[in-house]
Amino acid sequence: MTAGTVIAVDGPAAAGKGTLARRLAAALGLPYLDTGLLYRAVGRRVLDRGADPRDAAEAEAAARSLTPDDLERPDLRGPMADMAASAVAAIPAVRAALLDFQRAFGRERGAVLDGRDIGTVVFPQAPVKLFVTASVEERARRRFLELRGRGVAADAAQVESEIRDRDAQDANRPVAPLRPAADAVMLDTTALDAEAAFVTALEMVRARLR
Repeated sequence: MTAGTVIAVDGPAAAGKGTLARRLAAALGLPYLDTGLLYRAVGRRVLDRGADPRDAAEAEAAARSLTPDDLERPDLRGPMADMAASAVAAIPAVRAALLDFQRAFGRERGAVLDGRDIGTVVFPQAPVKLFVTASVEERARRRFLELRGRGVAADAAQVESEIRDRDAQDANRPVAPLRPAADAVMLDTTALDAEAAFVTALEMVRARLR
């Protein structure tokens, strides 16, 4: 592994990219950053103030005052956090405030970063870019089971509706919309469990690095 190697892992909600990126980082001896947590933490800070996550001024202020402790909050997952994160991520000033942090993290020692615009905006020159996806129905099933596993009451139909809404918001935002980079390797995990997805992704990464 070359020092400074950056691996970009992008994809929609509940496709399994976070678990996959974390395992890839461990297998390859690279630091890992879940960039989605940055936006979730910003969204939570805005909600804490009783403000609207779509308020550009409030969201930018939250982004610029973000601390590492914010990324350790236990309430960064779930439907409310999902939608708040998607809303603040559509604000150019928020993305600008967090871009330098992400780039500095990756440049220092290399890294595996997962998010929605790593391969298209944050590290467009990354030597390896994966775009991880799965059917809406499968992603909704995974998210529903995840919520139930954490003891969160959830309705399966509502979870699927929220996934579809999040997809639309991410794909249609004017700034850094969710889309695969032109040179990304596509990985559909609909029919794969976590282990099979990891084995497949690791081979894809090693093939690209060769």
